[in-house]
Amino acid sequence: MQGPQIHPLGDSALLCSLPAPATLAQQQRIWALAALAARWEEVGEVVPGMNNLTLIARRPVADLDILTQRINQAWPKLGGAQSEGRDIEIPVVYGGAGGPDLESVARHTKLSIDDIISRHSAGQYVVYFIGFMPGFAYMGGLAPELATPRHTTPRVSIPAGSVGIGGEQTGIYPMASPGGWQLLGRTSLPLFDPAQDPPTLLRPGDRVRFTVERVEQ
Repeated sequence: MQGPQIHPLGDSALLCSLPAPATLAQQQRIWALAALAARWEEVGEVVPGMNNLTLIARRPVADLDILTQRINQAWPKLGGAQSEGRDIEIPVVYGGAGGPDLESVARHTKLSIDDIISRHSAGQYVVYFIGFMPGFAYMGGLAPELATPRHTTPRVSIPAGSVGIGGEQTGIYPMASPGGWQLLGRTSLPLFDPAQDPPTLLRPGDRVRFTVERVEQ
């Protein structure tokens, strides 16, 4: 597997990015590098993203080349981190007010609405990372034929629990927010609760299945 491209972010952080497309095997290598780098003395924080990893130094580092060299030496020796993820089912009410984009996804994919619901709920998805907002899980594993671009103009407000497609990924909005994903339905399952420990329902490595609670017109 090709090594990461490494770019400085200011004087105290490095971005390690892998070439597209994002795959589970690549993401597992990202997790493995994150776990290793978190033990390095000069690294204060690791931030996994989709197909990339940001390393934040404990203090401004005059020569990030040293850290870059350490990454390049470690990368070929890494195996894919095997996450102890959980199996989680998320009930979804597809269509209706919670799924206003089913028809636009059908036009783009040339599939029927029933096919879209069937294929989306048949998949097993893996949480690659949490980002964008607390509890928002970016999940890989979407059937390629369901891939649909985000809206060109995002909506100002999307209700909490909205389940959508953004490009080749699927995800759930844990709280009301602006957003541009194609909305298929909505779940009543809470995704983020600051009173809980941990506060997010989903974690990287979890395996998610969507179940059809019902379909609304």
